[in-house]
Amino acid sequence: MAEISDLLQFLDGSPSPAHAVASSIQRLIHGGFEHAELRSLETSFFEVEKGVISHRGAAIGWSWPSSRGTDRAGALVVGAHTDSPCLRLKPRPDSFAAGLSLLEVEVYGGVLLNSWLDRDLGAAGVAYDKSGFGRLVEVRNPIARIPQLAIHLDRDVNEKGLLLNRQTHMRPIWSTDERSILDHLGVDAEVSGFDIVLFDLTPARLVGATEDLIASGRLDNLVSCWAAVDALVTYRGSRPFICALFDHEEVGSESTTGAAGPLLESALDELLRVRGRSGDRFDFLRRSLCISADNAHALHPNYPDRHDPRHAPLINRGPALKTNSNQRYATSGVGASILRGVASDAGVPLQEFVSNNSMPCGSTIGPITATRLGIETVDVGVPQLAMHSARETCGAADPLALRDLLLAVARSGAF
Repeated sequence: MAEISDLLQFLDGSPSPAHAVASSIQRLIHGGFEHAELRSLETSFFEVEKGVISHRGAAIGWSWPSSRGTDRAGALVVGAHTDSPCLRLKPRPDSFAAGLSLLEVEVYGGVLLNSWLDRDLGAAGVAYDKSGFGRLVEVRNPIARIPQLAIHLDRDVNEKGLLLNRQTHMRPIWSTDERSILDHLGVDAEVSGFDIVLFDLTPARLVGATEDLIASGRLDNLVSCWAAVDALVTYRGSRPFICALFDHEEVGSESTTGAAGPLLESALDELLRVRGRSGDRFDFLRRSLCISADNAHALHPNYPDRHDPRHAPLINRGPALKTNSNQRYATSGVGASILRGVASDAGVPLQEFVSNNSMPCGSTIGPITATRLGIETVDVGVPQLAMHSARETCGAADPLALRDLLLAVARSGAF
């Protein structure tokens, strides 16, 4: 229960990618890791055995013991992402109509739009001054709501379905006076840049008759971030263990802080260089393994036809190994055999996920990391329901099983 409580606190404390990074760094520092921001980083920092660097919504942490006999060892790299589909404030976020102050927002990622209606919304993110220094911004009061149109004005909504226009129907109301949201958040719009999201204020909590389910916003993919960070803090092995938390996965990963950017590759190059292994890069990557941790679709009891019945993971039956022959996931037969073997030896249940052929398959950071680094990569994730909703559901046991699986792989020497 202490571990579950820690996960719930992590979920509540991470309403934006920048907050997720801050929460992760706090846990790593408490676990004995040193921290440096990329903007003030000296390359000698990579010499520390336990370190983490951060840049906006991304972070790279490592445990790289200097034990003899591991000078030629590869590393376990665990990747996850800090961002989730949401509503983000536009640069000019204030408007006024029908006697109400509205927020102009941009839809970020593949949002289930209807899930954001009639919810108490807060705001969080980061504001930057003229020098580029960022500070966290957070308002946990219910300052905004997106009221749904009454059924009396949309009589066919239950029969024909709810149709929402992203530009006109998703603007939250937040005051009966004409106000500035940036002033309310303490952001000087004249000299500052900002990345601010709206988020559902309902806390993460255990639900169900026996409290064996978790309901929360941003389970995709903060559950994997928590599992990766907790595994890194707990790890006591002799081989390198690297944790990479990326931003912008939900919009394609193509950014300086996304998996398609150079952050992980540059950090690996420096970690090798300061240890005199630059010439060993190819051999190091050949001996390494990447686990891309991102949630999977659990079998939905009300929509069984949307799944492949033989490859549909169940809630609280363990993480799912994700496979797609069209390379939407990076798992190969070699990687699958490694993960199945370790899971079996460690007693961690492992399920299979393959998309129904008639449904398009999503993707994640696994194929991107494999392409950039040429490293054997496996995609795995906690099964969940209502993915990309403002409030998602997963099993309470599965995040712990994912954490245990990551630790077991790191300690196994199976790669």
